[in-house]
Amino acid sequence: MSLADIVQGGWEAVGAGDFDALVADYVDEMRFIMPGQADLLEGRQAFRSALDGLGEILPPGFEITDLRQIEGEAEVVSIVEWKSDKLAASQLSVLFKFEGDKIYEERWFVDTEQWKSAF
Repeated sequence: MSLADIVQGGWEAVGAGDFDALVADYVDEMRFIMPGQADLLEGRQAFRSALDGLGEILPPGFEITDLRQIEGEAEVVSIVEWKSDKLAASQLSVLFKFEGDKIYEERWFVDTEQWKSAF
């Protein structure tokens, strides 16, 4: 299985609400970084707990409209096209860094001003 396939499976798990399947692809000491957010999540358990409140941190009506994976050496970038109740269309990217076949860092790149305006 390619690293891009692992990331794609993670996005599918999020869409299905299967957060336990999602976090199985992360190392215990993983880090989640989202620009514009005050919190840096460290550790798979903290990440899993935060996923229970996912609806509260996404803009109302958030929907992924297209998703592409670009695989490099020990990393994958997801290009995410999305929309919400207040935005007809936008993009963001997410960098996944791997140790073997497990993710040790997930970093979101978002236009933070636009993201704030979507709420």
